[in-house]
Amino acid sequence: MNPTQPKSLAIEFVLLAVLAGLWGSSYLLIKVALTSFPPITLMAVRVTLAACFLLVVLRLRNEHLPTDTSSWRKLFVQSLLNSSVAWLVLAWGQQYLASGLAGVLNSTSPLFVFLLTGFSAGASKSMAKLAGVLLGFVGVALVVGLDALQGLGQQALAQGAVLFGAFLYACAAINGKRVAHLSSLVTATATMLWAALCLVPLSLAFDAPWTLRPTATACMAAATLAIMGTGVALIIYFRLIKTLGPMGVASQSYLRAGVSVLLGLVILGEQLSGTVLLGLIVIIVGVALINLPAKRRST
Repeated sequence: MNPTQPKSLAIEFVLLAVLAGLWGSSYLLIKVALTSFPPITLMAVRVTLAACFLLVVLRLRNEHLPTDTSSWRKLFVQSLLNSSVAWLVLAWGQQYLASGLAGVLNSTSPLFVFLLTGFSAGASKSMAKLAGVLLGFVGVALVVGLDALQGLGQQALAQGAVLFGAFLYACAAINGKRVAHLSSLVTATATMLWAALCLVPLSLAFDAPWTLRPTATACMAAATLAIMGTGVALIIYFRLIKTLGPMGVASQSYLRAGVSVLLGLVILGEQLSGTVLLGLIVIIVGVALINLPAKRRST
């Protein structure tokens, strides 16, 4: 299967913003769901429900899972990088860090992608991407608040875990090109099946989930997280790996900071300060610099 060709750059940017919205709002859903579910069990519920949802969509679309061993091996690696291991280390690290600092550290995926692949595009375009990566990171720091960086260096192991999770996300964006011969829906479904096979046994072994009595609110949050924040989000994610490339899709980690601000404005009635507004503008410019050269190169 040839890589998906976007009908227009605008459509891909809209999908990138939608992906950032889905994953940005996931933090709120996780916080609500964790009131009733332990972290491992919540992740197991998340990937299992997402896999069931995606299997239904797969059937409705009359698509089929791969039958060759090579594809399943690649999908297993993708599931480890994109969900199972990445979510475990991030969940562990975020238990010990302020949310602001964790958000800044978790937004470094584009930087890791650049370090791994950036200069393969040529010097001038690589420098434009690097400028976008750095601007995006500065924008996140402005949005989250520079005070969040004061804890940097403390809780070094937890910070290392969050950074490692961001590194795994970068590796997942790059590795996703290895399964480009599969449709986005098939890739999303298969990776969630692998993740469920990994996380459900861990949940049964460590959390005794049959003893849990989750609230209706927590169940609703977990279901929304699974279907929208995982199932739908992954279909978009694997499409964008093909159309915007690894660094382009990784740039949504910067946009997630903007989503958190918008949620605060809409849900909590927070005020938009000048610093935050400047940060949002810087993020948008950074994301544009990351993505525009790649699109021009493909036309």
